[in-house]
Amino acid sequence: MPKLIVNETEDHLVIRIEETRIDAAIATRFKDRLREIVLRGRKPVRLDMRCVDFMDSSGLGAMIAVRKALPETLPLVLEGLTPNVDRVFRLTRMDSVFDIRPATTLQE
Repeated sequence: MPKLIVNETEDHLVIRIEETRIDAAIATRFKDRLREIVLRGRKPVRLDMRCVDFMDSSGLGAMIAVRKALPETLPLVLEGLTPNVDRVFRLTRMDSVFDIRPATTLQE
């Protein structure tokens, strides 16, 4: 099971991903678990991705599936991307689809 730490506030869910890799080995379980959490929470989601050092196309596909599962009215913000993961989003132009912010905005 992917390591996810969920902190729920009155306004949103803060989910800290405690995996160093989101790749083909865990992408399906990651997607299913994250989708379950965000759909149950029904609040805007902030993903703390500071621990993720590597993401392949399977991991990116999982992130896209979670974004698509959320209603447009519920934002999904990715925070604290490491340089390698940020590069994946920029090279695929997914940085224009996702709301990506620096880790300095994280508040728990």
